[in-house]
Amino acid sequence: MFHAGLVLEGGAVRGVFTAGVLDYMMEQKIDFQYVVGVSAGSCNAVDYVSGQRERTRNCFIPEDKANNYISAMNLLRGKSLYDMDRVFVDFPAEIYPFDFKAYFNSPIKCEIVTTNCLTGKPEYMHTDCERAGLMEICRASSSMPLVSKMVYLDGVPYLDGGLSDSIPLAHSIAVGNKKNVVILTRNAKYRKKLSSKTRKLYSRYYREYPELTKAILNRANMYNKQLDDIDKLEEEGSIFVIRPEVRVVSRVETNHEKLTAFYEHGWEIMKRDMDKMMDYLQV
Repeated sequence: MFHAGLVLEGGAVRGVFTAGVLDYMMEQKIDFQYVVGVSAGSCNAVDYVSGQRERTRNCFIPEDKANNYISAMNLLRGKSLYDMDRVFVDFPAEIYPFDFKAYFNSPIKCEIVTTNCLTGKPEYMHTDCERAGLMEICRASSSMPLVSKMVYLDGVPYLDGGLSDSIPLAHSIAVGNKKNVVILTRNAKYRKKLSSKTRKLYSRYYREYPELTKAILNRANMYNKQLDDIDKLEEEGSIFVIRPEVRVVSRVETNHEKLTAFYEHGWEIMKRDMDKMMDYLQV
């Protein structure tokens, strides 16, 4: 086991890239002592800790159309764009069973990033809890604003962890990881923008949650600063970064061929860069 941190960005179904990377790692029996995931990265994180190769891929790219979980009709019915009950209740319980025993017996420390809607701050949740609690934390971490409902944990509302800490590298370093592998789901040089129209929409929709609104409106600046820091640390050789080198898929992509190709791209990138990563980790 490597004494290093594994940092997983979100990005909704762009997480299939991360799934490809991690599946190759698991095939090669590469274990990190610590993993932190945010949003879709949280789903990848728990499947990595439980050692379930290909489970994230299967969840993101269900073969049976009956298991598709992205639908505009869900919004029209007053629910989320993503069918969160299917993803975090039906999938782990019976459709794509999650190995809770393997997860809770794993020596890997796992943290999931959520955003507290009252404070607007990130919370790094330890997932050494009971079964339903684990999936509810992942649900909270993955609940995107506007298209998902808030998730209440112990009476506190939470949303997507990426709103307050999109790439939790600084947190991984703060908890003691001197070496870190960061898996991103965007191309190099990408930077986020937030239009004035979108800013007004967020401000109006979450007016009862002023601290959350501040976090959302500052997200682009926060995220871009994190990317600048990552570029600098990568250039210095302080971290190892894995990112897509082809055009990324949309976060609401449902085309199986496109999603499968993006998954396979992650697998191939990791296969290509495995020796470089091992050199970094073993120095």
